[in-house]
Amino acid sequence: MVFDGIILSFVIALFRKGSLRGLSDLQLKAGWIFPLLLIVQLAVYYYQNDYEVLGQASGIIYMVVYILGLIFLFINRQHQGFIIIFFGVFLNFLVMILNGGRMPVSAEAAAILDPSFIQALENGLYAKHVLLDQSTKLGMLGDIIPLTAPYPRSQVISIGDVVMNIGIFLFIQYLLVHLPKRKEAKDINMSTEGGELR
Repeated sequence: MVFDGIILSFVIALFRKGSLRGLSDLQLKAGWIFPLLLIVQLAVYYYQNDYEVLGQASGIIYMVVYILGLIFLFINRQHQGFIIIFFGVFLNFLVMILNGGRMPVSAEAAAILDPSFIQALENGLYAKHVLLDQSTKLGMLGDIIPLTAPYPRSQVISIGDVVMNIGIFLFIQYLLVHLPKRKEAKDINMSTEGGELR
């Protein structure tokens, strides 16, 4: 869902005559953390079922990833939308840490997905997810929201995912639409003032 939100936000920003030049003005503290965390998550996701040790440690690995992600967002909280993203990530982190490092998934909501996904959850093959049941803590924060047609890709998301995507949308709109316009207006003002001095 996060990747969908990023892509959609870019498309809308460009439709609003935004500019990718805003990316060149982006300054993030400890910016290397984000791509590193992304690589780690993808590695665990793709290889957790191939290596037993990795599968067993995946819950801890995901929690470390979330903690580092929260730190990254907090130290960059001055950026538009980052506090909202932080809150969304925290909601996901909270429900996962209370449920053994896994995201609870509603079987009813997941009924829109391939039946093999539910089977994998029941067999414990998805290290990042676990089937939501009566023992689940704060189940309302789990993956309980089904997305299907007309949405292009069927999936189940959480309240935290929704909050995160709101923050991501605001950040990308600011970065690609508002920031370039502000910089352009500033350059025009400086140029005009320079012309008057000459």
